[in-house]
Amino acid sequence: MSVGLFVFIMASALLIVLLWSFSNLPGERWQVMAALPKSKLRNDSWEGLNLTYYGLFIANACAFAVIVAVLLLGSVSMPWEGIFILISIALAVCIPASRIIAALVEKKKHTITVGGASFTGILITPWIVWAINWTGWYYLNPMVVFSAFCVAYVLGEALGRLACISFGCCYGKLLSEAHPALLPLFSKWHFVFSGPMKKIAYESGLDGHPVVPIQAMTSLLYAATGLAGVYLFLNEHYIAAFLLSLVISQLWRALSEMLRADHRGGGKISAYQLMALFSIPYSMLTVYLLPLGPEPRSSLDAGLSLLWNPGAILLLQLFWVAVFLWCGRSSVTGSILSFHVKRDRI
Repeated sequence: MSVGLFVFIMASALLIVLLWSFSNLPGERWQVMAALPKSKLRNDSWEGLNLTYYGLFIANACAFAVIVAVLLLGSVSMPWEGIFILISIALAVCIPASRIIAALVEKKKHTITVGGASFTGILITPWIVWAINWTGWYYLNPMVVFSAFCVAYVLGEALGRLACISFGCCYGKLLSEAHPALLPLFSKWHFVFSGPMKKIAYESGLDGHPVVPIQAMTSLLYAATGLAGVYLFLNEHYIAAFLLSLVISQLWRALSEMLRADHRGGGKISAYQLMALFSIPYSMLTVYLLPLGPEPRSSLDAGLSLLWNPGAILLLQLFWVAVFLWCGRSSVTGSILSFHVKRDRI
């Protein structure tokens, strides 16, 4: 399969998913996916544990990002064992960091931040690569790893923003508060969230009001950037793929907060904006300081064949389940369940 055809297929699938999500996920029904009875109450009802579509979409996004990373790293003939160790260490640090950083910045215990998780990944990835190379087991080209991780992250967040639409978080400003130059665009293309359990409702009372579709804007921009990154990487333009994915994603993370209305911590410039702006020179400096070595050849067929490794498939499934259980069990919403027998069917 040619690289151009592969990227076209990816783009078509992503566009279908994104457009459907933009039309449906702001609705009330797309927040709670299921409720499980947890403990019985006195009146024969049960306290429920809500499983959210937020967790479903986050798990899908993380699994998709890992698939892209495995595909790209596999295309340069990196062994599966090395890819597994590299990704496992990064995720083992970044996933808990998503809660820890949110608690430190936003002073909220029951929330997560993708911005904080991605910032942590940018900080630690160079040192993971350095440590693996230092062991002498095998050599990882830092530029290739950074490029693959940046592209995978951008595509993962393109899908991850669908979770924000479903939960009603990371929401945009009211249209009336947007810059007048943007009103012609947003008057035709905006979100109206419904449901009292959406975060936009209980945090700001903006449910039922047209707001800037910042989550959709991020999804579309990141999807286009990530697809371009995949094309560049598979054509062995590793530096271009790295710079494109890094600079666009981090600059947009900093700039997009000007269109957001949700709580991002104190100060006119949020900690997340500072993290994003710091990430760009930090990543470029670490790439410059670490020895790069020869650039490997890339083969799409080699990457695709690695994805069919039974071990890779099994571990991806286990990873999806772990992320869903981490993010999908709602701690900020509750439910009361009751059950009865349908007497007319006995």
